[in-house]
Amino acid sequence: MPFDEAALATLDFSRIREALSSRAATRLGVERAQSLSPSASADFVARALDELEDALFGVSLSLGGVQDVRPLVERAAEGRVLSGQELLEVGYTLDAAMTIKRSVATNSRGPLLNVVTTFAGSGLADHTLIVRRVLESIDRGGEVRDDATPKLRELRRRLGPLRDRIRERLTNTLEQWADVLQENIVTLRRDRYVVPVQASRVGQVQGIIVDSSASGQTYFVEPASITPLNNELARLLLDEEAEVRRILTELSGLVAQDEGIHATILTLAELDLIASKARLARDWRLNRPKPGPDGIYDLKEARHPLIDNAVSNDLNLGDTRLLLITGPNMGGKTATLKTLGLAVLMHQCGLYVAATSATLPIVHDVLVDIGDEQSIEASLSTFASHLKHLRQILEVADRRTLVLIDELGSGTDPQEGAALSQAIIERLLSQDARGVITSHLAPLKLFALETPGLKNASMGFDLTALAPTYRLQVGQPGRSYALAIARRMGLPEGVMSRAETILGPEGGLLEALLENLEQERAQLSADLNAARAARISVESELGRVQQERASIQSRRDELIAEASQKAETLYVNALEQVRSLRARAREESGRPRVLEELRQLRRTAQAERPQAQVEAPRGDPLRAGSTVDVPAYGATGQVLEVRGDELVVQLGVMKVNVRRRDVRMKVEDAPKVKVKSSFVGTATTAFQNELQLRGHHVEEAVEELRQAVGEAHALKESPLRVVHGKGQGVLRRLLRDYLKSDKRVESFHDAEPNQGGHGVTIVNIRR
Repeated sequence: MPFDEAALATLDFSRIREALSSRAATRLGVERAQSLSPSASADFVARALDELEDALFGVSLSLGGVQDVRPLVERAAEGRVLSGQELLEVGYTLDAAMTIKRSVATNSRGPLLNVVTTFAGSGLADHTLIVRRVLESIDRGGEVRDDATPKLRELRRRLGPLRDRIRERLTNTLEQWADVLQENIVTLRRDRYVVPVQASRVGQVQGIIVDSSASGQTYFVEPASITPLNNELARLLLDEEAEVRRILTELSGLVAQDEGIHATILTLAELDLIASKARLARDWRLNRPKPGPDGIYDLKEARHPLIDNAVSNDLNLGDTRLLLITGPNMGGKTATLKTLGLAVLMHQCGLYVAATSATLPIVHDVLVDIGDEQSIEASLSTFASHLKHLRQILEVADRRTLVLIDELGSGTDPQEGAALSQAIIERLLSQDARGVITSHLAPLKLFALETPGLKNASMGFDLTALAPTYRLQVGQPGRSYALAIARRMGLPEGVMSRAETILGPEGGLLEALLENLEQERAQLSADLNAARAARISVESELGRVQQERASIQSRRDELIAEASQKAETLYVNALEQVRSLRARAREESGRPRVLEELRQLRRTAQAERPQAQVEAPRGDPLRAGSTVDVPAYGATGQVLEVRGDELVVQLGVMKVNVRRRDVRMKVEDAPKVKVKSSFVGTATTAFQNELQLRGHHVEEAVEELRQAVGEAHALKESPLRVVHGKGQGVLRRLLRDYLKSDKRVESFHDAEPNQGGHGVTIVNIRR
């Protein structure tokens, strides 16, 4: 069942259609946008939103070159011959359609691909034959090309030289007839070459009068000497015209016989509509709504899409089935109703909505009673018109409809209007209807306070500025502000006092209660804003402190690195001097003196090299497996055995015995080490025993594994930990195939489950 067009018009949905139409690239898209209507099919809505998302983030739809060729196709189907220009329009349109199809097939994530292949039966059909034949036969000016057929090519090849011969012979005639000519020119009349002769002297020339000027002063005469040539020209032109007509007739027949053109045109119209939806979503900053269960509406920062700089509000219907908005006129109550109504209609047209986020159900209808309608013909007053709409709403309202009623109970006696309005609201609640109602009636505010499913709300009003804020305040009924505004506007105090007396204690009590609620809300809002400001200030200060801390840490690391580099330089220089002295000791006769010099230099070098002082935890940090620096050898090795004050250390291919005090434990190997020195020197030949191959291509991974195995074998390092991940197991299988073939590999196996399991291979290297 289609949605009521009168309700759509009341909600200004026609302006949404106009906005879409203005963004369409073709007449096809304009017509499609103007006929757009909401659907109650959840499948249709979901599919349309997917198509729009694909157009926004997947495929950029460009419909350049597409024309509305429906009238031309219809004429061709009737057997009429299309002109070259008309055939060119058809060819360009079908060519653009196939280009779009290729683009969508390449870039679409799926939804638009479904449109171009299945919409209207077959989507964008294949029109290769027509496009090729038209573009081969018609030039850009809409004329049939010379090479469209061999016959036409031959005819036009003969026409050129023939025209040249005629013009040459006429040029010679001009000299003979110079005294009788009106002008010394050769011209063309009725496809025959002629010369202009003075009317008074036309009898002096031999030839055929072909035409005359409008004034009658000039006759255009074909000299007898070129009549045979003009006749030959006329015959060739008739043959050319017949061949051109035959070509156009054939091409028009191809258009008439192509059964896929109709589906292509409908699909192009749909694609143009989708592209228009995408442009509207970008221009209006719309967002995709999420589907929700029946009766659940949840919109965050929703705004009226047709109002510039509209104030956004949160709207929620669920446990609150009906929202009763009260407050002064011109405060935004009606705009809030339309905001929700338009969001629902746009969603069910496959459009994004004007909200930062929205969860919306699929409704079967939007039931609207907004505005003052009078029918003179039907003798209906405004109140009677409202009652007519309300009766229709009560007949069909349920959980799967959206009810929007503006100024319920207006247009009649306030007491009777309030009673009738309460009864209508009770009936809507009993039918489990969802919607928004606005009213000025005070009794309804009290009714909403004690009725489950019905909640008060109001539109904010700045009494100081005497202006609405357009902010929706849920949970608080709105004040009319009539007396407050009147007093601010300067009405006599006597009049104001009398009005308050007439209002009575009950009415005054309600207004006073609402005023107190507003003051409390304002105070709570101010306190909340102050708390937010304080939190922002604290977070800002925390960020500054963290930044300073990071800067200090970075500077400290720089100083340590710089000091370490300097220490290493000093130490290396000292060792170089030691090597030089050893060489001199072997060569010079004063060997004892040189050896003494060598010992002194070594002691000096050891003393000058700044050592990192560490605080180790309780217990001996040096143990079998610890990594240590051995300065005397300028290398790093692994402790194999601890023998009291002596250590057995593996340095590459050799084992050495060194004293505990002559090694330095690697800082990263010492648990919870605190560096006290201003710099730390390091000299390592660190071998990375873990190889990360996750995400690598197979060839690249195998090559890196081969190099790592070679390096580990040369340095006698084992085992090697290869991280390849689990995935589908392809990379793991291929890497293991390689390991089986490498003779340097002794064995390999999976890591322990808590160390990577099947995603890690442990490789043992032969020594």
